[in-house]
Amino acid sequence: MNFLKLVFIFCLTPFLAQADQNVQEITLKNGMRVLVKEDHRSPVVVSMVWYRAGSLDEVNGKTGVAHVLEHMMFKGTKTTKPGEYSEIVAAAGGRENAFTGADYTAYFQRLEKSKLPISMKMEADRMQNLVITEEEFKKEISVVMEERRWRTDDKPKAQVNELFNSLVFRAHPYGKPIVGWMNDLQNMTYEDAIEWYKMWYSPSNAILVVAGDVDTKQVFAEARKYFSKIPAYEIAKRKPQFEPIQNGSRRAVLKAPSKLPYIQMGYPTPTLGKDGITNKKEAFALEVLVGILSGTSSSRLNQNLVKKTSRAINVNAGYSMLSRGGQSTFEMYGTPSEKVSVVELEKYLKLELKNIVDHGVTGIELKRVITSVIAGEVYQKDSVMGAAMQIGQLETMGYSHKIVDDYIDNIKKVTSKDIQDVIEKYFHDDALTVVTLDPQPLDKNKTPKGRPHAH
Repeated sequence: MNFLKLVFIFCLTPFLAQADQNVQEITLKNGMRVLVKEDHRSPVVVSMVWYRAGSLDEVNGKTGVAHVLEHMMFKGTKTTKPGEYSEIVAAAGGRENAFTGADYTAYFQRLEKSKLPISMKMEADRMQNLVITEEEFKKEISVVMEERRWRTDDKPKAQVNELFNSLVFRAHPYGKPIVGWMNDLQNMTYEDAIEWYKMWYSPSNAILVVAGDVDTKQVFAEARKYFSKIPAYEIAKRKPQFEPIQNGSRRAVLKAPSKLPYIQMGYPTPTLGKDGITNKKEAFALEVLVGILSGTSSSRLNQNLVKKTSRAINVNAGYSMLSRGGQSTFEMYGTPSEKVSVVELEKYLKLELKNIVDHGVTGIELKRVITSVIAGEVYQKDSVMGAAMQIGQLETMGYSHKIVDDYIDNIKKVTSKDIQDVIEKYFHDDALTVVTLDPQPLDKNKTPKGRPHAH
C-alpha cells in the first residue's frame, strides 16, 4: 500500500492510448457509479474501487487518516480475518493493492477474467462490513509511522517537498502530507479510522472501474448483484477551499544529512476546469511548457544546465493540470553541480524562463512535445491497468474521462505566445516559493529511521 503525491499523481499523456469511446457506464440505485472498458487483447481484468476521499478531506489533528484507513481495509470484516483478502486474491493467481492520494483512495485487483466475481464480492464486503479493532489498529498505525519514516523522514528530498507544499498551501489542504504529520499519527485512535470509514465509504461516494477482457452487460449484472443492496448515506457537504493570493516570495532552508544540496521552487498555477473548458488555454500551455523544459535528453533544462554548462547534476520540471481541489503549482527542482550553489541554480532556472519570454520556443521544440505525446513511449507496460487508472482518476477528481478525446488536438494548438503569456502572468517573484536543502554531514553508522512496507 502506498500514497501518491499530487505532483506526480496524474499526467494525461501516459494514458492516451487507452482513450476511446468504448467506456460504458451505469449508476446503481444507491448512487454508486460503474464504468467498464472492454479490452480483449489478453484474458485479464483489472477491477478498481475509487473513493472520493483523500488527504484533501482531512482536518487538522487527523492528517494521514485516509491513508491509515486504506491500511485497515485489509484487516478483516465481519466474516473474514485480517489479511484473508490478500490470500484469496493470491490463491486465484491475481495481485492486489491500494493507494491513497490527495484526491482519492483506490483499491485494485488484477485477475484472470473469470475471477472477477472474487474482486466484486470482496470490495462489496469491506465497503459495508469492515471491522476495525483497537488491537489491529495499534499494529497498523505503527506500520504507517514506519512508512512515514522510510518515505519522508529518511529522505531529504521528500522532506524538502513536504516543506515546499506546506509553504505554497498555507490555507488549502494540499499543504498537508498525504501520509500525515507524525504527531497526528502518534495521537490517532481507532475511533478516528472508524469515523473516516463511516464518513466517506458510502457507495454513493464510490466508483467501480472495470477494464479488460469482459462483457459489459455481464459486469453490470455482477455489479448490481454485489453492490446495489449496500445502503447509501449522505456524504458531508464539502466547502470550497481556495488558497489566498500570494503577495510575496516564501523561502525556507532545510538542514538534513545529505551528500548534495537541492532546490525546489515553484509558482501557483491554474488547473483545467471541471468542464474541460475553463482555463483550458493556460493549462495546456503549462502542460507543454513542462515538455519544453524537461522530460527528455533534448529538453531545455537538461541541455542548457546539465550537458552544455555542467551547472547541475539533474534538473526537472513538473505540473499537474488536473486536481479535485482546483489548485496546482508549476515546479522546477534540481541538484547543482559541485561548484554551483543553490542560489546560482535558482538564478539559472529563472533565466531559462526569461529566455522563453524573450525569444519564445521553436517550432522544432513544439513538434518534439507533440511527437512525444503521440508516440507514447510509456504505453508498453500494463495497458489494462492504465485504462482503469485513467478512468478512475479523472472521474473521481470530477472530470469526465472523455476529456482525453481532444487532448492531442489541444496540445497541437499551443503556440509559443501562449507559453510566453503564462510565464509572464504567473511566474513572478511575489508568487515564488523556494525551499533549499543545506546538506549536513552523513553519519555512516546511523541506521535508517524507517523501513519499507507492503501489506
